[in-house]
Amino acid sequence: MLEVILRGHDNYYGVADILRLFYDGIREEREVCRVIAPNGPDISIISSVEEGGVRAFCGDVSIRLDNSNIPVKRDIKRSLYKLLEKLTSQSFPWGCLTGIRPTLVAAECSTPDEMTEIYFVRPDKSDLAFRTYREEQALLATVPQDSLNIYIGVPFCPSRCEYCSFVAADISHHMGLLDDYESALIKELELIAPRIDRKLASVYMGGGTPTVFSNQAMDRLIKTIRDLLPMDEDTEFTVEAGRPDTLSENKLRSMMEAGVGRLCINPQTMRDETLLRLNRRHSVSDVVRAYQKARELGFTMINMDLIAGLKYEPSEAVLDSLEQIFELSPANITIHTLYKKRRTAMGRQDVLDRDGSRGDIDAALREAYSMLGSKGYDPYYMYRQKDTGHGLENVGFALPGTGCRYNVAMMSDRRDVLSFGAGGMSKRIFDNNRLERCSTVKDVIAYIRDPAAVAAKKLRFYELDGIQ
Repeated sequence: MLEVILRGHDNYYGVADILRLFYDGIREEREVCRVIAPNGPDISIISSVEEGGVRAFCGDVSIRLDNSNIPVKRDIKRSLYKLLEKLTSQSFPWGCLTGIRPTLVAAECSTPDEMTEIYFVRPDKSDLAFRTYREEQALLATVPQDSLNIYIGVPFCPSRCEYCSFVAADISHHMGLLDDYESALIKELELIAPRIDRKLASVYMGGGTPTVFSNQAMDRLIKTIRDLLPMDEDTEFTVEAGRPDTLSENKLRSMMEAGVGRLCINPQTMRDETLLRLNRRHSVSDVVRAYQKARELGFTMINMDLIAGLKYEPSEAVLDSLEQIFELSPANITIHTLYKKRRTAMGRQDVLDRDGSRGDIDAALREAYSMLGSKGYDPYYMYRQKDTGHGLENVGFALPGTGCRYNVAMMSDRRDVLSFGAGGMSKRIFDNNRLERCSTVKDVIAYIRDPAAVAAKKLRFYELDGIQ
């Protein structure tokens, strides 16, 4: 068992995050001031904040870094990372950075080289963070600071993908809840929407799979959203139609008539065998057919998602899928790296692939990014998640002028977001970028039971922003 004993500080969270890069099953034991990795080697490490600075040491091996005015919590992570790197001969693409938004760190650094020097980020990742930050900021500038961004959540899917970690219900088991959920969602909208007196920069309907409703219900819901929310011709209106098996021509027409300008049609992989084994009940031909029908009806802003590192596929499979996506020429392509969260059917090793049994996913991603650049796609938003295979990332790419404003408004934590539906998170940004959040009950049945209480909580949360 490996243990890290904390001296002179209580940064358990940061220590655990660094340990999680190298080992599984990390546990905090605050009563004895330590964090342990039960599956690690039998060694004891001291992480210490001393008069002379921050130090991490194990026996005769000691790491004390020039802190360059780095906050103490970050310096604790830096020294521990470098010690573990020395002890294990392992390193990770993002160095000691474990946060969700590398672009926020890029914003603090003057150059990619500085990001590499201070946080041990690999040069290609530092360059990616800086490129993404520039594109993100350019797009964020088109979202007025006093505007509001709306998220509408539909936590239902036609089947549960094996890798899925979202709070979503499989409608094959919960079909009877769909109509009640739609009614509750409309009730919440009716209570809040008339009181919104701010410009809506974006409206994003996500999930789950929002297109899981019947044709009639989808038509009713999408038009109700359009009628209730104060959208204008500049409001970006996006719907995730992620599962092509739920996307009928009737639904596409309803969305077009309601002013939806952006769609997400997400194959995740362009291999039929993998789709079947992942419990995605559609084929590659269904993806192509849905995409082509959407383009035929006039949708030009379409995003398509792929997942790198999927179980059942070698690492280079994502490159083959990407080549097939290029033939469709969507405006946006998002590359996710498989990650492990609670409630997934996949086991931890299936996701993290620490032994590299599926090949070099890191190298495959670098090649994918190069391919995207050669086709004119620029990275415009990025985020990372804990327990992602090989410490990698998720990146949204867009052709010039086609990036999704909602994505940068939400991911940057620099614009207000008001959510509707079960499990949503509303955010308010105050002076000096101070952030406050307001969560919504995740349980669908509890949400259906009392949407008025959900609405009342958000009305109070946004009181100072003109929503009375």
